[in-house]
Amino acid sequence: MLVFLRHDQLHQSDLEGLARVLDQDAVGVGFTPSTVSWHLLSEEDWANSWKQYWHPQEVGDRLLIYPAWLPLPETTERMLLRLNPGVAFGTGAHATTQLCLEALETQLDQTDQEVIADIGCGSGILSIAAILLGAQQVYAVDVDPLAVKSARDSRALNQIDSRRVVVEQGSVERLMELIDRPVDGIVCNILANVIINLIPQMTAIAKASTWGILSGILGNQAKPVSEILEQHHWRIIALQQQQEWCCIHIRRS
Repeated sequence: MLVFLRHDQLHQSDLEGLARVLDQDAVGVGFTPSTVSWHLLSEEDWANSWKQYWHPQEVGDRLLIYPAWLPLPETTERMLLRLNPGVAFGTGAHATTQLCLEALETQLDQTDQEVIADIGCGSGILSIAAILLGAQQVYAVDVDPLAVKSARDSRALNQIDSRRVVVEQGSVERLMELIDRPVDGIVCNILANVIINLIPQMTAIAKASTWGILSGILGNQAKPVSEILEQHHWRIIALQQQQEWCCIHIRRS
């Protein structure tokens, strides 16, 4: 078993105590006493070591997710979305992000000029993609200050005006303070239980024609999410699945 703990929140005695508890538990169920070891990892290891495994990735028919530290491609027919996400979620490699990007591609075109809310924006990948695909403006929120910084960095990296992608810390309550009218679309790639709790608030920022793209939902969680959506007058348009994850396309009914 591998466990990561912050070194500034525990002492050597804590680690020794954890080792004793694990030994007692192992012996109690008839297993051989465990071997526990630990060492420090620098913050730089977390922030940079993964970069060697992340490569440019084509998503859908129009997008190319491109690591910021690589030289720009000489030619590409795809829309270039550059990222340096750091510790924030959203590189385009995860199935839930890919599902959302593909759904955005089918939903948006350059003539729509829609206003979109990105709830739990992470690295800002969905917000940036929405602008590239034709949205007029995106309001992006995340409760994690590191994600907010990452999304703002992504905005600058892709040379998008801060007035077109507004990034703030918070959740739907913060969105309500930012917008002056209901949004045209909502994207939310978090977790099923969080989405269920947010559905009433999503309804409050929607109008009769608002659409939504929801992911971070396991296949066996799609039904309870769909039931809550229908209770709040959202219609299920489509459900896409990749690996064990699914993405639900919705529209006000």
